[in-house]
Amino acid sequence: MLGLSTFGIAMALLKWLPVQLVDRFILAAAHLTLGNTSQLGLRRPKTGPIELKNLTGRTPVLDVGTLDHIKSGKIKVVGAVKEVTRVGARLADGKEEQFDAIILATGYRSNVPSWLKDGGDVFTREGTPKTPFPNGWKGRNGLYTVGFSQRGLLGASSDALSVARDIHCQWRERERE
Repeated sequence: MLGLSTFGIAMALLKWLPVQLVDRFILAAAHLTLGNTSQLGLRRPKTGPIELKNLTGRTPVLDVGTLDHIKSGKIKVVGAVKEVTRVGARLADGKEEQFDAIILATGYRSNVPSWLKDGGDVFTREGTPKTPFPNGWKGRNGLYTVGFSQRGLLGASSDALSVARDIHCQWRERERE
């Protein structure tokens, strides 16, 4: 926020103000800085970020450019996906869309077993990869997983780099054909 860490600001304010007041301040500042993100398909939790952290252990997301890509249309936010197709996805409202890539934001607790058909060779019943870190990022048929290693941002970063390297190698192989 204005070049300062939102978390740092919140921690400083918590020395003098109650959590609910700090959350209101942080949310108002975020609304002024980012605008109404619900118009972009991004729903905010009803609970403020600090209270959410205290109650659930969930940490609010730090935007490092994604919001700008959503605003520009490079990234499209859609509602519930009913089915992934060969060229995109069929949404819960019946509409079909084509996508170059699909990123499912499932939250902090894996719900993969509830929606991934035939994922038994990749995931446990709890929704974690069967192959241990650092190699649990790659499934079959182009399925990649990022952030399921239960190793925080460092694990997600490691997974993402592995996925990017693999996609790069596949593209290079296709160019040679």
